[in-house]
Amino acid sequence: MNAGIVVALLHCFLFAVLVQSAPTAPPPLAFREAVERTKALVEKILTDLPTVHAATVNIQGLTLDSSSQTANLQMMVMSLGISASPVIKPLSEHFTLDMCVGRMLAGSQLYKGILGVLSERLSGLSDLKAELRDLHLHINKMKEVAKLSGTDSSDQSSVSDLAARLQDDYKVQVAVHLTLSQLRSFCHDMIRSLRNIATNTS
Repeated sequence: MNAGIVVALLHCFLFAVLVQSAPTAPPPLAFREAVERTKALVEKILTDLPTVHAATVNIQGLTLDSSSQTANLQMMVMSLGISASPVIKPLSEHFTLDMCVGRMLAGSQLYKGILGVLSERLSGLSDLKAELRDLHLHINKMKEVAKLSGTDSSDQSSVSDLAARLQDDYKVQVAVHLTLSQLRSFCHDMIRSLRNIATNTS
């Protein structure tokens, strides 16, 4: 075979390999729409949280805006074993879009599971649980549109263990308070991150 033809074929082969291996950017419009729908739902959840807390927690002095926790409440945090929210950071070389969406999935799955347990012991949580189910679907849509591989890495063992620790109504209400407080912080982190994602992928 002619040497020139061999070189030309080799160049074509290498170009095809490079094209196939290049990272695929999220489709701008579809991904931006998925991000905006997710952000809108997170904002609705944040709006609903004070109403849900007021309807489900009636322990005196325990409000969603209370900044301090008594020593007894801190001990309850440890004894109930409610997992902390996954950490969400601004996008960077070391915290990629894949990692960010994976953490969002893990968080929505965590709180959906916890509220599933709590709603079996206390009324008034069904609508919020449904919103978290929809949030999980919205985040999954972001993942699909962007062709990401991020997975839900939440530890569900703490969720399954929680039911056994809810031995009385006081512990149930404390668990609801802690969960809603953590969920509110997680939602604020998500809002900041979704804005960051929208800026970096526009």
